[in-house]
Amino acid sequence: MTALTTVSDFPHRLIDDPDVGIVMPDGIRLSARIWRPEGADTQPVPAVLEYIPYRKRDGTLPRDELMHPYVAGHGYASVRVDMRGNGDSEGLMTDEYTQQEMDDALAVIAWLAEQPWCSGAVGMMGKSWGGFNCLQTAFLRPPALKAVISVCSTTDRFADDVHFKGGCMLGENPGWGAVMLSFSSRPADPALRPDWRADWLRRLEAEPYLAPRWASHQSRDAYWRHGSVCEDWAAIQVPVLSVGGWADNYMNTVGHLMGKQQSVVQGLMGPWVHQYPHTAVPGPQIGFLQVAIRWWDRWLKGIENGAETDPAYRAYMLHSEPPSAAPAFRKGHWVTETAWPSPRVTPEVWPLAPGRLGGQGAPLEMAVNTPQHLGLHTGEYFPMGLNAEMPGDQREDDAMSVCFDSAPLAGGMDLLGRAVLRLRLTSDKPFAQIFARLCDVAPDGSSVRICHGMLNLRHRDSMENPTPVPVGTPFDIELALDEMGYRLAPGHRLRLALSTTYWPFAWPSAEAATLTLQEGSLELPRHSGSTGDEWTPPAPEAAPAWRHRVLRKGAAARRIERNLISGEVSLVIEEDGGDAENLDHGLVSGDTMREVWTIRPDDPLSARVTITYEQRLSRGNWSVRTLAETNLTSESGHLAFTARLQAWEGETPVFDRDFREFVKRDHL
Repeated sequence: MTALTTVSDFPHRLIDDPDVGIVMPDGIRLSARIWRPEGADTQPVPAVLEYIPYRKRDGTLPRDELMHPYVAGHGYASVRVDMRGNGDSEGLMTDEYTQQEMDDALAVIAWLAEQPWCSGAVGMMGKSWGGFNCLQTAFLRPPALKAVISVCSTTDRFADDVHFKGGCMLGENPGWGAVMLSFSSRPADPALRPDWRADWLRRLEAEPYLAPRWASHQSRDAYWRHGSVCEDWAAIQVPVLSVGGWADNYMNTVGHLMGKQQSVVQGLMGPWVHQYPHTAVPGPQIGFLQVAIRWWDRWLKGIENGAETDPAYRAYMLHSEPPSAAPAFRKGHWVTETAWPSPRVTPEVWPLAPGRLGGQGAPLEMAVNTPQHLGLHTGEYFPMGLNAEMPGDQREDDAMSVCFDSAPLAGGMDLLGRAVLRLRLTSDKPFAQIFARLCDVAPDGSSVRICHGMLNLRHRDSMENPTPVPVGTPFDIELALDEMGYRLAPGHRLRLALSTTYWPFAWPSAEAATLTLQEGSLELPRHSGSTGDEWTPPAPEAAPAWRHRVLRKGAAARRIERNLISGEVSLVIEEDGGDAENLDHGLVSGDTMREVWTIRPDDPLSARVTITYEQRLSRGNWSVRTLAETNLTSESGHLAFTARLQAWEGETPVFDRDFREFVKRDHL
């Protein structure tokens, strides 16, 4: 890992206000924490907004303390707002990316621009949810918004978010439903909100269990089109810096924005998981905050620093190395491109033959019907750290897949962009899914996943209008795998692994379909001309870390369990975050989570997941606790979602609610 340098001496001394009220047009007060230079009242500065539901008082506070004072210390008002119904803000949250959320964002930006300490120019930045809504807000063109930095985000809520991918329902759909049920169950801090208890009970009563709602929209309908900025690429007219990581599953956004967006767009792709690049693993970490300040200086202050002439695309090309589900560092080099698609990338078509990738193509006549538990080494949709959340050695999954291997690559090979798989095949069922992994196979047989892609075959022609899979009749599909930046070492082989299952990354079809491959090819994005680093990023810096005391250390485990009697295979994930006290305001916070994903290799309807998530808050004699328990099981015609949300004040139960909802399997 690249060492993070702590910076405490900034060009500007700061005022830190932990609870600034921003009142919405309907009277709801949103709570903001604002860091700003001391002299901003007489010499106004631009504002930079991060607007998310993850609780500034405890949830994102450790990362906020690293980032926002740094930005403010360089001459900005850095603003962290809790969304309506979350943290210390009033109101209720009903879903993600709602029109109310967008309306509130517009009102916050207008409020910021009118403050005496603000120059009238506002930038917006965020990661994940915040990365989504800064693009969504830019789409609405508020006049004060001058530029955005979007990290780990998407342009299409159906194609590239935690709910569906290629029309396949992701395991993260019930997973994220459990997270939000738990996250949103916590009250405001009584030190800031005297009405915290009444407000908390209102939140609990109104709390939605969103996983069934998301699962019920099984095509790219109006629900998903709302908030998808790809609906009108011309709508965003401010400069956009799009940042992503190869270890995250939002890696396609940078390419989408650069290839389609008509405003100034620059892309930055590193080796990272779902975190900001100055702290994310695997390394190398970079000076993301310096890159951000350069961006804001150009577009919010109008400083002619040349940021607009920086490379259009800066990408870290990973190098071959042994597989690891928790690498602290990945070997590689930085490449820079003047445009995207890059003139240095040439499409190269490799035909498929039985067991062989490249060379002379041949008829296949190969059946694909893989065990239901294939995919246990895939990792998380958005890994966050080093708890074995990234893809591990793929050999076990490869052994259950239908594989096509290249000959050993005498000179190695560089890939940058998206591979496209084209197949002619038949199916014996009207519901079927196909999954493709591109892997780097070393001479010792170890297998590293480079990228993957998936397609619910009912969506083969349209994400908006799925149709039954033809039974017994040949049909053609085209599947674009995820973006990649990868250098295969000489002597390694490139492997295409195909399967009909991918548990628990994707929820299985109701029946185990057999696909018969007839012919196919793989188009590869061959990159040429790079030898070593073409960009030297600044070293990572941040403001001082939050002042806290660990009261109880956390622990984590991730294991695969096999029941030799029932035949069931389970992936068990346990993450105990421990408990820590904030030494600035005394709030103690902690959480504990357990997930169990279980399936029988021979039965897709045996799929089930149970997730338990506890949240804890306390200060002195005051304490609260919530427990969210969620379950998803399968039947042939529906998905059965159940949940229970409980809350305690001290040892006294104050809330207990059960949820139960059946979702028809229209296209799953």
